[in-house]
Amino acid sequence: MDNYVTQSTFWFTLAVINAGLAEQKNRSRWVWFLVSILLGPVATLLIVIWRAPEPAPPSMTYRGGWQEPAPEPR
Repeated sequence: MDNYVTQSTFWFTLAVINAGLAEQKNRSRWVWFLVSILLGPVATLLIVIWRAPEPAPPSMTYRGGWQEPAPEPR
């Protein structure tokens, strides 16, 4: 029984660490947490060797939305 608890604790801890690594590489924390629960050390290897995706340009609708520019004074 002790061995089962130790292995599950290791697997969960590894999944939490992988979630942090994934976030640093601009990837989804929750997706990689779940992938890590299933794949364990293989997911760690994938996170480390895959190149981080390019960051997306900021959206104009995020935080306040698009606002028309003020008319120029004449």
